Amino acid sequence: MPAFDLPPAELERHRPDIEEPADFDAFWEATLEEASAEGDPLVSARPVESGLRLTETWDVTFRGFAGDPVRAWFSLPRAPGSARAAGSSADRRAGAVPAVVEYAGYGRGRGLPHERLTWVNAGYAHLLMDNRGQGDQYGCGGDTPDPHATAPGGPGPAVRGLLAPRDYHYRRLITDAVRAVAAVRTLPGVDPSRVAAVGNSQGGGLALAVAGLVPDLAAVLVTAPLLCGVSRALDLTDTGPYGEITAYLAVHRGTEEAARRTLSYVEGVSFARRAHAPAHFGVGLRDTVCPPSGTYAAFHHYAGLTGAEPAKEIHAYPFNGHEGGDAVHVRRQLDWLRSLLGP
Repeated sequence: MPAFDLPPAELERHRPDIEEPADFDAFWEATLEEASAEGDPLVSARPVESGLRLTETWDVTFRGFAGDPVRAWFSLPRAPGSARAAGSSADRRAGAVPAVVEYAGYGRGRGLPHERLTWVNAGYAHLLMDNRGQGDQYGCGGDTPDPHATAPGGPGPAVRGLLAPRDYHYRRLITDAVRAVAAVRTLPGVDPSRVAAVGNSQGGGLALAVAGLVPDLAAVLVTAPLLCGVSRALDLTDTGPYGEITAYLAVHRGTEEAARRTLSYVEGVSFARRAHAPAHFGVGLRDTVCPPSGTYAAFHHYAGLTGAEPAKEIHAYPFNGHEGGDAVHVRRQLDWLRSLLGP
């Protein structure tokens, strides 16, 4: 697929005006307050046998949106020559390490605990959040239902509850993502002051939302983030989650205004404007799933409302699509995060 979005020179200065609902901040403050009122984030952490000798893993459940139980895998590098007990929090705090909270892509669940080992092998505590109501399209499935997915909308997550902000799937999923950070900070072995949010595609959109909603996040790393420059993306592509939305609008004529209003409450550029943490972006310039203009809009607006001037950088891959820089980019992420948070 040849490049279909703006030319690179225009992307480098792409900073479009984004229309935000007047109650954007109040909407999210109320949503997160409701979730916090459900109690402490962590419900349980049960050690599991993963077949890996150098990694310890726990099956974690935490309270997400509306207090719903959300599953996650939590992994730590195994201490040399020992098996650390899950309950020995005092010993773990003495050698606490930075944590990476990772969010999975669209249609994926948390899968199996041995699938994602990059961050724990780099020496970080690693929490991989399950996607509620997803997991049936790719990978090895998920374990978190979405009990609230009853509002009008199509079968795909991108259109569940699309016609009302309070009903929308991504209101629930973004709340889960924020609560995942709160949960990992309570787990043994984690330095709560050094927590990074990481994700690609839908996961990148969630990580960016977390950066805008958690003011003391230590770092954010996003690649090809979904939900950035949404209005333009709907006009550019019929691929992936955006294609599900356009297909819904093609059948439910006359609902576009309501849908665009709902989407404005989950716009990644709006979250990016409110962020404080250092940020690392990646983008493939031939990406038809998450058009690169959305990533650049989020990058150029990043921290624009906070008065902060965090370090930020973006890496573009001119001949790549949604896979972006793939393993080459992951190596850049590893080097960048290590320079920021230490080993």
